[in-house]
Amino acid sequence: MRYWIGLAAIGIAAALPIFLDPMGYPIRVLTLAMLFAALGQAWNIVGGLANQISLGHAAFFGLGAYTSTLLLINFGISPWLGMVAGAAVASLAAFLLSFPTMRLSGHYFALATLAFSEVLRVIATSWSEVTGGPVGLSVPFSPDSFVQLQFRSTLPYYYIILAALVLVSVVFLLIRESALGYRLRAVKENVEAAEVIGVDTTRVKIIAAVISAALTAMLGTLYAQFMYFFDPDAVFGIVAISVRAAIVTILGGAGTIAGPIIGAFFIIPVEELANSYLSSRTAGLSQLAFGLALIGIILIEPRGILVLIKEGTARLRKGGKL
Repeated sequence: MRYWIGLAAIGIAAALPIFLDPMGYPIRVLTLAMLFAALGQAWNIVGGLANQISLGHAAFFGLGAYTSTLLLINFGISPWLGMVAGAAVASLAAFLLSFPTMRLSGHYFALATLAFSEVLRVIATSWSEVTGGPVGLSVPFSPDSFVQLQFRSTLPYYYIILAALVLVSVVFLLIRESALGYRLRAVKENVEAAEVIGVDTTRVKIIAAVISAALTAMLGTLYAQFMYFFDPDAVFGIVAISVRAAIVTILGGAGTIAGPIIGAFFIIPVEELANSYLSSRTAGLSQLAFGLALIGIILIEPRGILVLIKEGTARLRKGGKL
């Protein structure tokens, strides 16, 4: 039944642009929502399944964006190949980062990953000769080129990022239902107990981190091509990327395949609406309204929006009221 719901959701998402202006603002917001849903799903592999609350996924996102864009600017290499290179660089970074951090847990792990992301942001800001420094990088424009992953209309990006969301979700589902997924959930429940029953906890966390980093870097490449311009704060930003990836997952329902999607399709549109209608009135009002909305949902149901939906559906089936 769940798979039919997923296929129906993909079909609806694929048909939705028929009713939207391909150059309009709504389709752009939906594209960004899918991008951050995919980012949340990649974070979900470590944060949702193993409860390793990473605040450093911006590091892998930025590595993907910078690697593919620098290869395009300096060598004319297609972003599709640059995406693979970025994923390889991010995987290596995650592998090396795992050795000193994977024995950490809780806020110690979160702070260690946050520090790694911040170090890369500082390097990207300071190394102006290569990264463009605080000025950032502009992606060379090549209109309507699939090879260069650039289009005049938002519509091709919409479908490419939809495909990326489906891919990341399938990878998450395969991991969750595999032996690796069961071991990660054992780590989440109790690390010591998992080790007692023979789970190599360090190894499974490293594998999950490497896979998550590779997927995150791929999304960084798509973000760079979609936005045409980025700077260190945009792709290595802790709040803009790392915290948002965690929030969309936790708010929607961590450890579930639908959670990051529900969270992103709530957070991104609400955030955009708040910025559109409130930011011009009073400074900080849009952020205040957005923050209050998040706090309200967390207070009502800390386990996420997905739980609210399931409980509401159960009440309706019993003839109750929402």
